[in-house]
Amino acid sequence: MAKKKSPNKDNAAAEELMRMLFDRMQSENTAEALNANVIIPFAAALEEICEARGYQLNIHGEKSNIVFSGDEADAEAIYRLVEDYLAAKEEGG
Repeated sequence: MAKKKSPNKDNAAAEELMRMLFDRMQSENTAEALNANVIIPFAAALEEICEARGYQLNIHGEKSNIVFSGDEADAEAIYRLVEDYLAAKEEGG
């Protein structure tokens, strides 16, 4: 879970959203259900607001990354590259 910040008026809404998402994610029993019921809808909301505002989606986090490729074929290729990289890393390569 994200680092806990001291409560104040500015981050209270963000903390509430994080808690709501955490609870919803925790209630899903499989990776597939988590993806279908939480992650994809969340990403779709990000995509819609970014597109409406003319943003390019490329978010780098402390423990994860979300990348906008602009093309479904590119997205699949990037996914495969990341999966291959992580598999090689686990194997010690």
